[in-house]
Amino acid sequence: MNMHRFKTVALVMTMSFGALMGTSAQANTVDAVLKVGQAKTAAANKSQQAVDQLADETGDLLTDYKTVMKQVDGLRVYNARLDKQIANQLIRIDDIENSISQVTVIQRQVTPLVIRMIDGLEKFVNLDVPFHSKERKERIAFLKANVDRSDISVSEKFRQVLEAYKIENEYGRKIDSYKGTVDIDGVNREVNFFRVGRVALVYQTTDTEISGAWDKGTNQFVQLDKGEYRNSILKGLRIARKEASIDILKLPIPAPEAAK
Repeated sequence: MNMHRFKTVALVMTMSFGALMGTSAQANTVDAVLKVGQAKTAAANKSQQAVDQLADETGDLLTDYKTVMKQVDGLRVYNARLDKQIANQLIRIDDIENSISQVTVIQRQVTPLVIRMIDGLEKFVNLDVPFHSKERKERIAFLKANVDRSDISVSEKFRQVLEAYKIENEYGRKIDSYKGTVDIDGVNREVNFFRVGRVALVYQTTDTEISGAWDKGTNQFVQLDKGEYRNSILKGLRIARKEASIDILKLPIPAPEAAK
């Protein structure tokens, strides 16, 4: 009887130990499966992060590529413009080189032209109304002296002659007054000159008693009627000095002649 109980208890203990052993094995298997799942999840997350990073990098590279391509297109247009400018500059260089090769010839032609212009200007001044005679003749003498100077370029000599012509041209468009002397009855008298372009050149003594005008027909000064032009000349002198406003003046102006 006791032996039978002992066997029964031993069998129960053996079955209980086997059940415990089976439960422990199942627990280990579940833990292993969970660990594998966690590892896969971690690996998947890491892979997703890598994919996201690659996607961001790819987007950045695409943006950089588009930016660079826009710059390349701009440089192509800019280079095309530069090519046209360079072509035009090469044409200009050829023109300049051709001009340089003609400099000597041009200089040889300009110098005789300058001389002829000075001679023509001198003849004109000698035949013109004799206002500012000293100043104008000194200017011509200055031009003549510069023609033979080696330290002045041909272009500068030509510029000086053109400047003299410009001054003479301005005389014909302006009025002015200045002091001078006139031979009146064999006596040099100090007078005030009043000039209206090249139309009229009149004078009046400082005491306003005697007035006169240049006569182109006789090429000399002639006295004017005191009562007829005295006030007009006085007013003209004031206008030229900017002491009075511009007004109509009665002056001895010769009548125009018919062209021949």
